[in-house]
Amino acid sequence: MENFRQESDLLGILNVPINAYYGVQTQRAIDNFKISGQLLSSYPEFIKGLAFVKKAAAKTNYELGLLDQDLYSKILETCDELIRGELHEQFPVDMIQGGAGTSINMNANEVIANRVLEKLGKNKGEYHFCSPNDHINLSQSTNDAYPTAIKMGLLQMNQTLVKNLEKIIEAFRAKGNEFQDVIKMGRTQLQDAVPMTLGQEFEAFAATLEEDISKLNNNADLFVEVNMGATAIGTGINAPIGYAKLCAKNLAEITGFPIVSAPNLVEATPDTGSYVIYSSAMKRLAVKLSKICNDLRLLSSGPRAGLFEINLPPMQPGSSIMPGKVNPVIPEVVNQVCYKVIGNDLTVTFAAEAGQLQLNVMEPVLSHAIMENIHFLCNALSTLHDKCVIGITANKEVCLNMVKHSIGIVTALNPYIGYKFSTEIAKEALMTGKSVYNLVLEKKILSQEKLDEILDPKNMLKPHHL
Repeated sequence: MENFRQESDLLGILNVPINAYYGVQTQRAIDNFKISGQLLSSYPEFIKGLAFVKKAAAKTNYELGLLDQDLYSKILETCDELIRGELHEQFPVDMIQGGAGTSINMNANEVIANRVLEKLGKNKGEYHFCSPNDHINLSQSTNDAYPTAIKMGLLQMNQTLVKNLEKIIEAFRAKGNEFQDVIKMGRTQLQDAVPMTLGQEFEAFAATLEEDISKLNNNADLFVEVNMGATAIGTGINAPIGYAKLCAKNLAEITGFPIVSAPNLVEATPDTGSYVIYSSAMKRLAVKLSKICNDLRLLSSGPRAGLFEINLPPMQPGSSIMPGKVNPVIPEVVNQVCYKVIGNDLTVTFAAEAGQLQLNVMEPVLSHAIMENIHFLCNALSTLHDKCVIGITANKEVCLNMVKHSIGIVTALNPYIGYKFSTEIAKEALMTGKSVYNLVLEKKILSQEKLDEILDPKNMLKPHHL
């Protein structure tokens, strides 16, 4: 028992590790919620978000005359330690839990209180000097502090996600420039269509992902509206007059984000609409990213019986039975991440819908799903960039030969010989195995000079005068 201290709460006395900065309520959460195995400590931005909130609350309480100078300064010092990444191992609560986030809020309150006690020269658990509830949680409730901390965490995480997205966009764009002279066949419904360049294809990958930067940022902007000062249900009970707007102002100064107080705190407290729309932006990104990975797998299929237009960097042997086989493992793993993101978006939808009356108690699983998605997407984008995209090479001759032998180039003849005649040429080419080029010359439909001009692949890459 010398390795434990005793703390008490509503339910009685509980043993807490003697060196732990967390306290009795955190210990109960550890015992009660062995669910996902993903702990609060797995998400440093969330812990920093909690520290931002507690720092802003302390500053506001001090300015309103509710905290003395010494206690206030020690709370700020401790919050700054958390913001710097210290003591994060003291947040062992499972991300998925009952209680609408009370365990996470109290985890932060207890860690900060016990660290302040240490700074004051007191023992951990001597809460009459600095209380998790009466001092660290002063003028707050879990129902305003917890969702605000989530939003502060997500604002930070969105910046990281966007940076990773920008990096892979640059990589696709660089490949677009590198492959700008590689002529190949475009395809629709997996059938030959008309020529294009491999550079155009990769530039399109960059362009479609680039659209999602503004979607993520615009949707993340909704997180700047917070309900601090709402306390339990939005009425502001136990918070002093002026607290809500002053706390939002202080939070903006501390974080650098343009935080504002929600105009209607009763509405804002159970509202999870911002999470829903941000999650939908991640789902959109995942859908696009998965489609790109499908294309990379198709384009690299082979090497003898597939398209084989590009080579992906070989990362590992591909089979325990087929010698020499190398699989597209990086696009495959990114596909799977995208499926997880899409599934988590449905979790967010259900959790947001489950709000009842003045509170949504499902915010733990909601916040976990979104943060997990950002974490997965950041890792997937980084992996796809480092281990796949930057190492892709083109099989230029394979691409060009497919164009030369494709029936799809007959489309270019439409404006000159008509759709019906072009269809007959295509049908005969398909049946006889002859090229479109040779059939047109055999039938003396066009001169060789004119045909060469029309069927030059470079003349089929963009609009031109007929």
